Amino acid sequence: MNTLPNDTKPHEGKWATPVDRLKVSGISKQAINLNVDGRRLEGPLQGFGQLWQKTYRVRLSGATIDPKDVIKTWRENFGSFWPKGNNFYAPLTAIEPGEVAILNLAGPGGLPLSTGVRVIYVDDESFSFMTPQGHMYAAFITFSAYEEDGATVVQVQPLLRASDPFYEIGMRLGYADKKEDAFWNATLVNIAKHFGVHAQPTQQVACIDPRWQWKYVGNVWNNAAIRTALYTPVRIVKRLFANAK
Repeated sequence: MNTLPNDTKPHEGKWATPVDRLKVSGISKQAINLNVDGRRLEGPLQGFGQLWQKTYRVRLSGATIDPKDVIKTWRENFGSFWPKGNNFYAPLTAIEPGEVAILNLAGPGGLPLSTGVRVIYVDDESFSFMTPQGHMYAAFITFSAYEEDGATVVQVQPLLRASDPFYEIGMRLGYADKKEDAFWNATLVNIAKHFGVHAQPTQQVACIDPRWQWKYVGNVWNNAAIRTALYTPVRIVKRLFANAK
């Protein structure tokens, strides 16, 4: 399976209209809305670290569910399949091309990390995200479902680089890699359970390019983890004043 859909015809899917900078609107007030509005998209070509392709799959053996129905359910309930402590805030009820979502993720030490994604492609059996500046990974992430040997297989496939040197250190130390793997494996377990299947996902990892891209070392300026941490005291003070009213 390819990371981005290919050989598509106009009626088979829809690409998002290109934009210069992201615009966030219609997001829940519960979201920590940082590090997305006004940012540019940043794919694997613009990342700092080594280039990796990861593939996570779970097989829905015994479930009579069509891949299209899996994708429809996934798009309509995307964040509900995530591990606890991580939140996905989108302005619409389903994933649609061009939509910008805010992610509030569980970071190191329990601190939240606020970043986002843009939906760049949707069809009946897949949809794809691209990350903004400051996200942990400069990445394309494709979510898909397909039939194989009489069963539906659900797949998450990121093509990614750590976006800056700090995130790359996290990957090299194993922390970021393990957290990423655990996140998507748990998501696939939750999807399988939703369709009445108890199965363990499989994963494959391939290093596509082992080199660092030093020309993008300056990406650290937009590091969402650092910026969210710096904003945390401000957010706490604002919450205290709001509760005091």
